[in-house]
Amino acid sequence: MAFQKVGTLDDLWEGEMLEVEAGEHVIVLVWPEGGELRAFQGMCPHQDIPLAEGKFDGRVVMCRAHQWTFDAQTGEGINPGKCRLAQYPVKLDGDDILVAVEGVRPQFAAA
Repeated sequence: MAFQKVGTLDDLWEGEMLEVEAGEHVIVLVWPEGGELRAFQGMCPHQDIPLAEGKFDGRVVMCRAHQWTFDAQTGEGINPGKCRLAQYPVKLDGDDILVAVEGVRPQFAAA
């Protein structure tokens, strides 16, 4: 699995989210409060709106357009519950944030 650098810990703090790109993939990095760094598809599965334009309260990511919400630990849909965000493998190398995109496909849901 090939990991590539998408940022550093100076770019993202616990309780924050950040949009990054890896190849053709738009990714949202989230660091849930009390949790570990996560990398999810950066576009809402509802209508392809950038999730980084929404809100993150340290636990839940909310899309700005129609308030679809997702658990920042798992990517599981909260509202609605029958959707999820694709998750990318992420790891730290010192202060560098690395993400692997191979084999990950963004999820899309029926409106």
